[in-house]
Amino acid sequence: MVRGRNAEEQKLVQDMVEHGQGHLLRFWEDLGNGQKDMLVNDLRRIDLDWVKSVRHLLHEESHGRRTARVPEIIEIPRTSRQRKSLRQAYERGEALIQSGKTAAFTAAGGQSSRLGLETPKGTYPVTPVREKSLFQVHAEKIGFLQDKYGVSIPWLIMTSETNHGQTARFFEENGFFGLDPALVRFIEQGMYPALDGEGRMFLREMHRVFLGPTGHGGTFQTLNESGALKWLKKHGVEELFYFQVDNVLIDILDPVFLGHHLAGRCQMSSKCVMKRDPEEKIGVFVIEEGTPTVVEYSELDTLDLEDGAHVEDLKAGNVAIHLINIDFALQEIGVKAHLPLHVAHKAIPHVNDAGQKVKPTAPNGYKFEAFIFDALKYVQETIIMEVERSEEFSPLKNRTGEDSPETVFRDQLRLFASWFEDAGIRVPRDSHGEPLYKLEVSPRFAPTRTSFLERVDAGLVIEGDLYLA
Repeated sequence: MVRGRNAEEQKLVQDMVEHGQGHLLRFWEDLGNGQKDMLVNDLRRIDLDWVKSVRHLLHEESHGRRTARVPEIIEIPRTSRQRKSLRQAYERGEALIQSGKTAAFTAAGGQSSRLGLETPKGTYPVTPVREKSLFQVHAEKIGFLQDKYGVSIPWLIMTSETNHGQTARFFEENGFFGLDPALVRFIEQGMYPALDGEGRMFLREMHRVFLGPTGHGGTFQTLNESGALKWLKKHGVEELFYFQVDNVLIDILDPVFLGHHLAGRCQMSSKCVMKRDPEEKIGVFVIEEGTPTVVEYSELDTLDLEDGAHVEDLKAGNVAIHLINIDFALQEIGVKAHLPLHVAHKAIPHVNDAGQKVKPTAPNGYKFEAFIFDALKYVQETIIMEVERSEEFSPLKNRTGEDSPETVFRDQLRLFASWFEDAGIRVPRDSHGEPLYKLEVSPRFAPTRTSFLERVDAGLVIEGDLYLA
């Protein structure tokens, strides 16, 4: 048996062997002390009781039949009554922002691997003229709100082990984009090991265990374990605006959304967009067993819908934008502890018994993730609010095709052009009807159409690429 360098390590070795994970130490004698330190650190992070408890998930039937119904949503206003409700919600939400009781939360644990880079996705340049990063765009939107309302808005950024240091350095090197560093806090989400079909963990290197992020469902656990919930309470925060880093069009702390959420006394609420077509690969909101949840596009064929509805009637697409009441988050941690786990059969890179790195092309193991929308099952009150995709949702996910740098650039350009034209400013267009020049509006000038129309000079003439700050 492998022998640890001290009594504590020896106990760790014995625990691994007793739980069927002794293979993780098969290269121990070949490692230097620094490498042994890293392996021991990985092993200490692993909850062996958790590993034992999830083994039963590996070979369960993936999805049985489920009964659900189409949810009610707050639609984009089309009638005078709906527009009045919007104005009332806006005023209610704006008052909450002015009270200093709101904060922003960004899930930013991913890398730009699918985009051809090995840097945090939030550092990727996305804007048409100045090529600002996603992080800078979000920071400037928060800065605008702080200046407009004269309040401090704490910003939590959830990273992962793979990008935590890079993310923090990026902000430091860029002066936190003008924000107060004391109000920006980086919290690192937890990691789960991947398992093979026998419930054994993988080594990604001879001295490192393969660990993957807990998923956005780890938000509640990370908020608690990092002390961030107490930090938010100390700042007087009551409502937390959650979004993912890759959405460049995000309307941070949208007052209308806040207002509807408050009026409904909701614990957690969501935004949605209408699906482009039935085949779009996006999860949809449903009501299942009396509670709201999201069904992934790959699971839609497992649904039996009530009231004569069809799958095509499920159009409210999940865009991972939520409001979370802080007291609910505290309760969720205390009462539920962990959200349900979802298992995915994946190709897991690892080292083999000869110490060689292997990158399998077919699934050879199982990853575990928790999804934040599963917390909706524990709410008493919630709302789902529809927004225009062209105004608020353009995620950066792929190198080419949909949700790529090309479409993110295009969507911003089209949106900015529509703002100028709403203000009565002519936008030159090409033969395909697309804006002829690159246009960009700094979020510090105006992050939304409404704020833009309040500030822009209607006499502006566009004769070339334009950056408005």
